[in-house]
Amino acid sequence: MFETLGSLTASPWIYALVALSIVLDVFLPVLPSGVLVITAAAAAAAAGAAGPVPVPEQVPDILILLVIATTASVLGDMAAFRLGRRGGARLDRAIARSRRLTRAHERLGTALARGGGALVVIARFAPAGRSVVSLGAGKTQRKVAEFLPWSVLAGMAWAGYSVALGYFGTQWLGTQWLGTALSVVALFAAGALAAFLVRRPPPAATAA
Repeated sequence: MFETLGSLTASPWIYALVALSIVLDVFLPVLPSGVLVITAAAAAAAAGAAGPVPVPEQVPDILILLVIATTASVLGDMAAFRLGRRGGARLDRAIARSRRLTRAHERLGTALARGGGALVVIARFAPAGRSVVSLGAGKTQRKVAEFLPWSVLAGMAWAGYSVALGYFGTQWLGTQWLGTALSVVALFAAGALAAFLVRRPPPAATAA
């Protein structure tokens, strides 16, 4: 799988593919947007480590990749936020048809009210957490000015973490496929930790 994704990084369409995947995975959490970002960053690191050896001209630029990943993350969040504000009963039925989103909504829904803006950042790393928080913020009619800054911060944190994993992991390990594989494991580990933090009951409930 990593070899197939790696071949995509030599395509000039890699930025569009990364952006589209990140925007859409707020609605389809199964999309491998994080894997794409890590693979592209790993390709950039491998090209830099090649020294005088010629490398493809289409090797992703780290700064461009970071900006695109952050921007696409915010755009996806805001699309889900707007849908949450206008979806009404149709949105509830759509969520009910997805077993994964239903479970996440049940576990994370109450956390939105108590978690404040920090929850938006943490949930960005959790599986389906971004979907539930963005849709939930819209459904509860929160103001854009309250949600957008935290969405930007969440996008920067997630994009920065994913790019850093792929880039520095490959540089330190010296092998692109191994750096990519271990970086993906680290991304999933961060997701598991984020899911635990978001689902954890508040201190008052624990004490009770």
